[in-house]
Amino acid sequence: MFDETALPAPPEGIGPDTDQEALVDAYSRAVAAVAESVGPAVVRVESRAPGRRGGLGSGVVIAGDGLVLTNSHVVSGARRVRLGLAEGGDKEADVLGDDPATDLALLRAELPRGAVAAVLGDSKLLKRGHLVVGIGNPLGFESTVTAGIVSALGRSLRSQSGHLIDDVIQTDAALNPGNSGGPLAAASGQVVGINTAVIAGAQGLSFAVSSNTARFVVGEFISHGRVRRAHLGIAAQTVPVARRLALAIASGAHGVRVGEVEAGGAADRAGLRVGDILVALDGAVVAGADDLLRLLNADRIGRPVQVSLLRGGRLVTETVTPQERVQPASPRR
Repeated sequence: MFDETALPAPPEGIGPDTDQEALVDAYSRAVAAVAESVGPAVVRVESRAPGRRGGLGSGVVIAGDGLVLTNSHVVSGARRVRLGLAEGGDKEADVLGDDPATDLALLRAELPRGAVAAVLGDSKLLKRGHLVVGIGNPLGFESTVTAGIVSALGRSLRSQSGHLIDDVIQTDAALNPGNSGGPLAAASGQVVGINTAVIAGAQGLSFAVSSNTARFVVGEFISHGRVRRAHLGIAAQTVPVARRLALAIASGAHGVRVGEVEAGGAADRAGLRVGDILVALDGAVVAGADDLLRLLNADRIGRPVQVSLLRGGRLVTETVTPQERVQPASPRR
């Protein structure tokens, strides 16, 4: 029979559960620290009008002068919305920009002096398995904190407007209706995504628009009041490129897989195929869906561009003429 007494005793203070307890404690401290730093920047967003169904969700203050990010579907076509502040009280906010194509909207309100603002981080630094924390008002329960991990990166998701949103973060954080528009934060306390959707009937499937996409959209709103962008007519998903291929073609470690080709779109007319991996556009490396979004700016609308693709293990080049992505008119009120 095995004699447990023959085993050496563990060092003093170290038991079978000590390491696990230390990990749990570190996890708890990390989540609590994020909640403490980002929570005061989270607001409730209400968009209502007589005779119409309004939106109810969350938002996050990203600048002390009153800039607030939320979802387009929460704003629901309104010109003005009401914010419920974390420290109490309500404020009216103007809608500065509304982009259903990315499900993002930018608001401005007169916030109290010293209002806490969250920092938009670099979502490209995320990896699968990273801790993320969501804060919002699910089902009307204000200032709710939930945590999970990054399940996948570079997803494409069809928005409520019907557009495909690229560079979406998938998490297993327990999000619910009302979390929409709220921040998804990394353990650093920086916001790496804006929560946008959950899949009804599925467990552990929640999505957020990446902070890099949000940063681009906010810049367009501030500069132009809207987002003008070129569009290839594909659903894009960030995928790894085999190291030997990346070295052979001098590409990045990742590219953009064509997951869907819209019938009659620019990519369809140019002969792009589902399964192609786009690695460069006009010679610029495309290492992810956010790179593609950034490169397809208004200057490329209607102008032929060269796209480098991996197809069947070979590098091929196609000429595509991007179209302007037409934003459907939203009923304004």
